[in-house]
Amino acid sequence: MSGRRFHVLLGPDGAGKSSAMGRLVSMLPEWRMVSTDRAFVAPEHALITRLRRDVHDHLLPGLGTAYSADFMASVLQTAVVHLRDQVQETDPRVPVLVDSYYYKILAKCRMAGVRDSRMYSWWRSFPQPSGVVFLDVSPGSAWRRRGDGARLNALEHDGQDGSWAEFEGYQRNLRKLLLEEVREVPVTMLAEQPDADRAAEAVREVLAS
Repeated sequence: MSGRRFHVLLGPDGAGKSSAMGRLVSMLPEWRMVSTDRAFVAPEHALITRLRRDVHDHLLPGLGTAYSADFMASVLQTAVVHLRDQVQETDPRVPVLVDSYYYKILAKCRMAGVRDSRMYSWWRSFPQPSGVVFLDVSPGSAWRRRGDGARLNALEHDGQDGSWAEFEGYQRNLRKLLLEEVREVPVTMLAEQPDADRAAEAVREVLAS
């Protein structure tokens, strides 16, 4: 990884990272965008797209009943390793921006009660980015962007019902854990942006500098 330009775009749920990265494709054509979002997954990695869909459609609705938190972590680890592999396999001359890397999955696994310190230690041994761009958002704005809570999944709130109070508490704790995970990495904080275009421009300015 020596000499590789490798940054991470991070933030709480609803911050607009995926939308910003979609716009950065044309704004930063020399950069490679790495994510498990379908728009960024190559055809030869279609398994990642299917697994992500199955996580949302089957695993998360059954979390705590049909599936344990440890099982969830085992499945999510495929995304973590995929992101690492994509970073490692990119031409070192090409700068890379990674959506959340392992940081967000690790934080959410911790919040779900997964205690596998060996797995976390392995993830934390992965190559570290040159910097993190933290796209912030208030819980209130994130709640509205999730249709006032209508489009939440089980890894975006505490409790069973997904109420506003459960969402707000979860998101504040998530933000705290994310910043804890990247405390040894240079972090640029970006305040909440009003829309995806402005978020992308704010990220572009950081990366260009």
